[in-house]
Amino acid sequence: MNEAQEAIRLREQGTDEARLRLIALTEQHPRDAVIAYQTAWAHDSAGLEAEAAPFYERALAGDGLSTEDRHGVFVGLGSTYRVLGRYDEALKTLRRGLDEFPDDAALRTFLAMALYNVGEAREAAGTLLKVLAATSADAGVQRYRRAVEYYADHLDDVE
Repeated sequence: MNEAQEAIRLREQGTDEARLRLIALTEQHPRDAVIAYQTAWAHDSAGLEAEAAPFYERALAGDGLSTEDRHGVFVGLGSTYRVLGRYDEALKTLRRGLDEFPDDAALRTFLAMALYNVGEAREAAGTLLKVLAATSADAGVQRYRRAVEYYADHLDDVE
């Protein structure tokens, strides 16, 4: 097992040693998007969002991420920006992620949170209703799925 694999294994176990090893690896391999992503993830998991953001940014700017990891970077960075109060950057990042992963429920959910944070409650609620209709296994939600999807875009309509 190489150094990066060992550090990722430690990150998966939630150890702080992983974060420290990953920082050292990013210094040795500053252009490695996978290591940058893993370093961001380790910081994010430790509640160090401000420290995670630059590593997410580096990962997104780099090459070599798998589709799954690229998706994870969009979710992680968008969510991190939102937690840090950087709402415009969160919206931009999450929308960019949705350009690549248009039907992704996680990206849409975090987008809804960021929309709420900028005062777009109607669009946030509509987005969440569409995610609920598309992903819920609840029989009641599925029975009324078409109505939920319709009203997601017509929350303010009255007769």
